[in-house]
Amino acid sequence: MAGPRAFAAAVPLSMLLALSPATAQTPPVESIQIGLSTDAISITAGFSGADLTIFGSLENPDPLIARQGRYDVVVVLEGPPRPVVVRRKDRVLGVWVNLDSETFENVPVSYSVATTRPLQDIAEPAKYKQLSLGAQNLYMKPADETDSPATIEEFTAALRDRKAATGLYSENVGGVQFLSQNLFRATVRLAPNVPVGTHKARAFLFKSGMFVKESSAQLEIRKSGFEQSVFRVAHDYSFLYGVFAISLAMLTGWLGRLIFRKD
Repeated sequence: MAGPRAFAAAVPLSMLLALSPATAQTPPVESIQIGLSTDAISITAGFSGADLTIFGSLENPDPLIARQGRYDVVVVLEGPPRPVVVRRKDRVLGVWVNLDSETFENVPVSYSVATTRPLQDIAEPAKYKQLSLGAQNLYMKPADETDSPATIEEFTAALRDRKAATGLYSENVGGVQFLSQNLFRATVRLAPNVPVGTHKARAFLFKSGMFVKESSAQLEIRKSGFEQSVFRVAHDYSFLYGVFAISLAMLTGWLGRLIFRKD
C-alpha cells in the first residue's frame, strides 16, 4: 500500500517541477513610468510660453528590441476639460453674424504631444483611435447628438483647427529622446495662453507598433503675483468683486466725463 501512495504523491510533485522551468523562463512584461521635476508651475501675466521636460523610464525592456529601436514612446500633456462653443459666421446683407453653433462637452483646453517618431510611423491609425491618442483622434462629444454627422464633423474640424492656430494643440515630433535603453526625456510645449488648472501628463509605450502600457502624472498650473490675487478674489468673493467692478466702472466714467466735458 505504501508504494502506490508514494507514487500518487510523487506525480503532482514531478509535474510541478516540470512546469517550474517554463514558468521561470516567461519574460517579464514591459512597463513605463514618468516623473515630473515639479507638481506645480506658477505663471505670471507676462508668461510667453515654455518647454516642459518630462523624464521617464522603461521597466523590463528587452535589450534586443531596445537596440533595434523598436520601442516608441508618446507623451501627452492634456489640459483640464471644459465645454466649448464653436460658432460659424456668415455674411448677411454685408454684415458678419453668427448663424450656427455647436457645443462640445469636456474638451481638453490644451493638448501637447511629444513623440519619438511621426505617429504614422509608430502604429496603425486604428490604434490611436482606440486609445483616443493625438489631437486628431480626441473624441469631441457634442452636447446635441441629434445633429447630423456632417454638421458635427464640420464643427469638430473647425474646433481642432482653432486650437492648433492658437498653439493650444501642438505636436513635437522627435520630442521624446532615449537617453539609454530604458531612460527617456520628453519635451512638451506650454503655450503662452495655457489654461490654469490640473493638467495630466500621460506616457504611452509601444513595442513594434503594438501598445504595451500607459503611465500618468498630474501637474498643477496656476497664476502668481497680482493676477493670482485678483483671480482668487473673483472666485472666492464673486458678489463683492462684481459690486466693486461695477462701482469702479461708474467712477471711471464719471471722472472721464468731468475731465473731458466741454464748458
